[in-house]
Amino acid sequence: MTATLNGPTAIGATVSRLRTTFDSGRTRSLTWRRDQLEGLLRLLTEREADVAAALEADLGRNAMGTFMGDVAPVTAEIRHTLAELKAWAAPRKVTLPLGQQPGKARVVPTPKGVVLVIGAWNFPLLLTLQPAVSALAAGNAVVIKPSELAPASAALLADLLPRYVDPAAVAVVTGDATISTALLAERFDHVFFTGSGRVGRIVLEACAKDLTPATLELGGKSPVIVARDADLDVAARRIAWAKTVNAGQACIAPDYVLVEDAVRPALVERLLEHLEWAGKAEPTRIVSEAHFDRLDGLLSGHGGEVFGGARERAARRFAPALVTDPDPDSALMQEEIFGPILPVLSVPDLASAVRFVVARPDPLALYLFSASQATADRVMELTNSGSYCVNHLLYQLLVPDLPFGGTGPSGLGAYHGRYGFDTFSHLRAVLHKPTAIDPSFAYPPYGPGAQKLLRRVMG
Repeated sequence: MTATLNGPTAIGATVSRLRTTFDSGRTRSLTWRRDQLEGLLRLLTEREADVAAALEADLGRNAMGTFMGDVAPVTAEIRHTLAELKAWAAPRKVTLPLGQQPGKARVVPTPKGVVLVIGAWNFPLLLTLQPAVSALAAGNAVVIKPSELAPASAALLADLLPRYVDPAAVAVVTGDATISTALLAERFDHVFFTGSGRVGRIVLEACAKDLTPATLELGGKSPVIVARDADLDVAARRIAWAKTVNAGQACIAPDYVLVEDAVRPALVERLLEHLEWAGKAEPTRIVSEAHFDRLDGLLSGHGGEVFGGARERAARRFAPALVTDPDPDSALMQEEIFGPILPVLSVPDLASAVRFVVARPDPLALYLFSASQATADRVMELTNSGSYCVNHLLYQLLVPDLPFGGTGPSGLGAYHGRYGFDTFSHLRAVLHKPTAIDPSFAYPPYGPGAQKLLRRVMG
């Protein structure tokens, strides 16, 4: 059901209605779960043109960009989930230790209940529907709150979802931050949020009152390390592409580059060439005037040299900008950029780059370009990040069997594939003991022989 709600009473009624549906048991069957996933798949395939039009209205993105960024990843996730759902949902056998035999133990994935998914504006279908795929696959009822900063996409979801999924178990709630606040005042069985760290803390505080489990997909400053043995042509092309996808408005976009002094001039030259080309191919607008002005402000006061960065405030167009050797303490190097500005800092060696990364909060993604497997292994051992990708960028997001999530300030929990299914499931421990065998020595008082036996099998 579509719900453009004006107060906590209507929101409470919506949550209560979904809880009644969940308590009836209708969402638990694998048939129901498959029906919802297949409905989402039909929505994205049958209404792809409508999806593209909504994204163009919200962000100026073209149809192919929307297919690559929002449609294809979700349809791939749905197909993967449909193929694996029976196996994921099956009880998982556990071997009993000697001291616990005879008996049978298993882990039974069970739905959590009514879950809330709060989506993001930068990939408004991907970051709203992909967690919903996992939640529905796990057998939950779902309240979906799209971002108000992508109003056309939010309206599209509110209009179309009830036609393709069970409206008694899935509700779309639209509105601004006051609606999100009212939703968080309700009791949910899991809350999934994608957005900034600042708002993520507010979500987690709201969840604490009912001890509601939460998954937070946040962001941070994801670095790229370019070693002296890297293929610089490939590195520059891939970094430039990743930085300009969606005008840099992506949580796992490269935020800054650390390059060894020996290859810095060559890398900068190639980056300038590829950024210019990639920027011309990217039609996406900056999402709002406020965000545009924030990015504009980051291009001053950093002490580095700026290349590119032509901008039109009225159209919210921002060409890619390269900033060489900015002050590490400047706002440019302290705030998540979330736009098409790429700082490049020189470091004398790889060890210095690693020290620079580990001295800062753990990022959502860490990227390395190097021809050496030993270097890749060493960087992985010495750093921590939500994901780690060698010689490419962004593609870790598209592997359904890799968990996607942050660590520390970049996020809490993970999803995608089975990890998403497990996130929205309660993994229930089940032990079944027979009654035919019930030896008296298992109960106190324990004689010398019983003590000896129990120490042997229980310790």
